[in-house]
Amino acid sequence: MSGITLSEAELVAITGYELATKQLNVLQARGFHRAFIDRNGALVLERAHYEAVCQGHSEKPRKSANISFLHKAAA
Repeated sequence: MSGITLSEAELVAITGYELATKQLNVLQARGFHRAFIDRNGALVLERAHYEAVCQGHSEKPRKSANISFLHKAAA
């Protein structure tokens, strides 16, 4: 195992699926919030993020409202 991202074989082994959309659903349900499908339809998961989540060092992304239009209106 090496490289910046997990290989297709590793993703199949982890999720049990070959289809990228199903892999993404499984990974996001398990806390891998940085996984995404690229322009070619392949799932991408950075190895560093995978290892951090497995070690318990993951933080769920915080959602915030986009209020940038308010700042422009006030200026």
